[in-house]
Amino acid sequence: MGTKATKLLIRFSKWSNRHLSHQQFLMILSAIIGFTAGLGAVVIKNLTHFMQRLLEGNLIVNYHHAFYFIFPLIGLSLTLFIIKVVLRKKIGHGIPSTLYAISRRKGIMRSFQMYASIITAPLTVGFGGSVGLEGPTVATGASLGSNISRFFKMNQSSRTLLIGCAAAGAMSSIFKAPIAAIIFAIEVFSLDLTLISMVPLLIASVSAILTSYFFFGSEIILPFDLQDNFTISEVPFYIILGVLAAGCSMYFTHIYFKIGDAFKKIDSLFYRLLLGGLGLGVLIYLIPPLYGEGYNVINNLLAEDYINALGTNFFNEYLDNIWIVIILLAGLVIFKIFATSLTFGAGGVGGIFAPVLFMGSAMGHCFALIVNNLGILRNPISVSSFTMVGMAGLMAGVLHAPLTAIFLIAELTGGYELFVPLMITAAISFMITNQFQPHSVYTMELAKRGDLLTHNKDQAVLTLMNIQQIIEKNFITLNIDMNLGDVIHKGVIKSSRNLFPVIDEDRNFLGIILLDDIRPIMFDQKMYDEVKVSDVMQRAPTVIDLRKDRPKDTMRKFQETNAWNLPVVEDGKYVGFISKSKLLTAYRQKLIEVTV
Repeated sequence: MGTKATKLLIRFSKWSNRHLSHQQFLMILSAIIGFTAGLGAVVIKNLTHFMQRLLEGNLIVNYHHAFYFIFPLIGLSLTLFIIKVVLRKKIGHGIPSTLYAISRRKGIMRSFQMYASIITAPLTVGFGGSVGLEGPTVATGASLGSNISRFFKMNQSSRTLLIGCAAAGAMSSIFKAPIAAIIFAIEVFSLDLTLISMVPLLIASVSAILTSYFFFGSEIILPFDLQDNFTISEVPFYIILGVLAAGCSMYFTHIYFKIGDAFKKIDSLFYRLLLGGLGLGVLIYLIPPLYGEGYNVINNLLAEDYINALGTNFFNEYLDNIWIVIILLAGLVIFKIFATSLTFGAGGVGGIFAPVLFMGSAMGHCFALIVNNLGILRNPISVSSFTMVGMAGLMAGVLHAPLTAIFLIAELTGGYELFVPLMITAAISFMITNQFQPHSVYTMELAKRGDLLTHNKDQAVLTLMNIQQIIEKNFITLNIDMNLGDVIHKGVIKSSRNLFPVIDEDRNFLGIILLDDIRPIMFDQKMYDEVKVSDVMQRAPTVIDLRKDRPKDTMRKFQETNAWNLPVVEDGKYVGFISKSKLLTAYRQKLIEVTV
């Protein structure tokens, strides 16, 4: 940021402190952040489309299909070069990294994240990486929100809200769906649904969509006008679609993490790039619709244009056979997640939002075609409606965001004619998926590590607490080889505590000695040489492991043991003690911070 701009912002900050309330200033910042998030979305989209047009230009137009094999590898190589040589920092996946910053870094995101995805995501997707741009766009906006709020010295709760504003702005700008964008920020980022949070989210969403209209006009990513009315006779089929969406959602998540875990076991970045890039190239060469985000495929499916939707492939001359079309659509559902996972495994930067919509549209379309061509109905069901509702069903299951799914598709279709089927399918998909996979793709890894924020206030406060800050280290340690005389002279006399941790020469924690344990013999000097520490030591009720235990686990251990002090270890080594009183005090302070 230039010196003049910095001075101007400092003057604005001083003026606002004198003339504006905190809430008024928050609303101004939400408008600024909505604008910057919308601008970030515009830049990322335009860069990606520029690269795609460049690759599909006159120079190679006659050989484009053959180049499907090599384009992804080139794009992924360039992405990896930028990350390793230019940025020299790990970018991470967009939305999960943002959620981690909220839960573990107090909403602080590093400044390079404001531009890292703008450079790398278009390279990945523009060259055919089978991922979306929504995640990187949200991460870019969130980082802008975080750094702007830090510049103006906003507290943690305001910083978190402004990150949510940036996320809402990014989604609003991409889809031109301001209501769904607000719900997305609340559902995915676990923001409080209050008037204090709703107004800034609304301002950011409107600010971003106005930015999008200014640069893109009225053009939308999924232009679709609903043609067919909902009829009550279709309800059983929407119920079946919800069950099918749940199955596909669990399949999506399972394959995504399986392939991701397999790539993590490969130490060499070069081998990851080679394996993922070539694997993706082969898939795209055989199944061209897997190239890039796939919104053009979705639009062609909505228009029932199967030649353009399914691309040039070995079965083109058979597309007049509807069952061949159905088999090819089923193939898109099966293989899209493989293409997405290979892109990430090779080091690509992107998101899963677009792949989820792609897979959901193919699933819903395929299902409708099967039902209509079985000959069991007098009046066929609406293929386009089931295509749109299929997207909502998969969003509800994979992202665990049923309300976002419902309102996004409702806004994209320009009305609420599909509202009932959207509610049926999204609710069923979410309920079934949630039973078997309690966390979404975004949050599963965070939940395993105990770093996930939820709408549960107690859970959120415990997640945000930093246990390191409440460890007390002023306890005098006793060595296991000491005798009672050493305990008295080196421990009891010098300590104001009635509790002593016992360790060995390597500081491994062995147990504790309570003052009450030695009180009957502490004045009998004849016992000083005879009684050893090991004779009077006892096991601790339990220990808190810094490597494994999160604040929630710590609170649970205090409840289970009724202890007032518990020892803290790291790799078995003694660190200190945590007292119940300090833990509860820290909890109350954090509760005040996140609710102010």
